[in-house]
Amino acid sequence: MEGARKYLPDNSVDLIISDPPYGIAGDTLHKHYNRNESLVLDGYVEVPADEYPAFSLAWIKEAERVLKPGGSMYIISGYSNLIHILNALQNTSLQEVNHIIWKYSFGVYTRKKYISSHYHILYYVKPGGHPVFNTFSRYGEMEKNDESKGSLNYQDREDVWFINKEYKHGKIKNKNELPTQLLVKMIQYSSNEGDLVCDFFLGSFSTAKVAIGLNRRACGFEKSSVAFNYQIREIKKIVPGSLIPTLRTPAARKRTRQGERITEAERERVTQRYSELKTKKITQKAALSQMVEEFGRGYWSLLRILQQASG
Repeated sequence: MEGARKYLPDNSVDLIISDPPYGIAGDTLHKHYNRNESLVLDGYVEVPADEYPAFSLAWIKEAERVLKPGGSMYIISGYSNLIHILNALQNTSLQEVNHIIWKYSFGVYTRKKYISSHYHILYYVKPGGHPVFNTFSRYGEMEKNDESKGSLNYQDREDVWFINKEYKHGKIKNKNELPTQLLVKMIQYSSNEGDLVCDFFLGSFSTAKVAIGLNRRACGFEKSSVAFNYQIREIKKIVPGSLIPTLRTPAARKRTRQGERITEAERERVTQRYSELKTKKITQKAALSQMVEEFGRGYWSLLRILQQASG
């Protein structure tokens, strides 16, 4: 917070991604879970539980200040202190867009309660501008799953994400690191090349490293001098744009007439064609999917035409 006030002007950041301290004695969790900490960097800075509500409000208010109007913020949180983060967000002008569940494999095994294997990701935007959301940056509008034939774009944008943690065996690491693919997803959807991405809790510098790899600018802060001094050397090895060749190229959109005014003549052709397809005893979904290709219109646009015709 001191660093942000010193170095970041009002309305200067395009995207914030932050994974704040747990507030649950995270610096001692290895004692409970039998973790091998030999390659984990010392210096994890925890927040006392009784200070967590005030701490959350203070840093989130600072994040609100530095975000540009229309800027986006993702906060990754466990469940223990989620209520304090939500309460803090309620005391800002920031607007909720999605409450995402990040499901990962290998949750901590327990015998007398359910195994915890997810985190919460709170996606908020600052009012006053047009938020960046690159809907087709990862999957094209018409791309289908080979098995289910469902929309890959739809599946990728559902609010439950299945992304495994990364286990860096034999490598020096911070106590908690966000997986590259999780960060790539948020940065692809909510920023453009050249945008400024900020992380208030740099830790392993994962957010900054991925941002630079995707040809964004990066800034952030870290209280642990051990983590900072090690990672500031590591981040110099990241080549700007080096992750871009690893991204998949979405298939081109095929809805050639999307955005054009729908005429009465076209409405009649849509309803007539739907009636023809239904005589083949196929489902409404299958009929509309075929008509998307034929008419160059979106699925929901065609469905509205049929609903209006029947209503």
